[in-house]
Amino acid sequence: MPLTPKHPSESLTVLTDLVLPSETNHINNLFGGELLARMDRAASISAQRHSRNISVTASVNHVAFTKAILLGSVVTIEAKVSRAFKSSMEVYIDVWVEDRISGVKTKANEAIYTFVAVDGTGKPVEVAQIIPETELEKERYEGALRRKQLSLVLAGKMKPGEATELKALFV
Repeated sequence: MPLTPKHPSESLTVLTDLVLPSETNHINNLFGGELLARMDRAASISAQRHSRNISVTASVNHVAFTKAILLGSVVTIEAKVSRAFKSSMEVYIDVWVEDRISGVKTKANEAIYTFVAVDGTGKPVEVAQIIPETELEKERYEGALRRKQLSLVLAGKMKPGEATELKALFV
């Protein structure tokens, strides 16, 4: 029986936390590994909300540390499934830092993770497809197939000539 498609908003996960001294390096910036762990937790919840199954991290496809996150900062991580394939899901993560005085949020980082939904024995299970609604969701949805093909080509699991979405960028 085919699964009912879902919207990215159904998997939205928002985690907000404070940067504490034990989570910073010697210049009072949040450790990159600490941020990666926070993003992984948010992405995991998002993937599980979408699949309604155990979801495990398959890969960290992209991480951009574009802005330092300082000690005492309020950090908000937003994750949602951008595209679903057979059993895997791409989860796009945006990281925001809130100015303590003005309350203005600035995008600090982003990442793209891939999760696989599994049953209780660890066997991959099928997930529902995604129907993007907003322009940003549509953009991320379209890019997900190119990103997947690039990952498969780089891993040697797909021949470059078979990566039709990638080829289309150059023709």
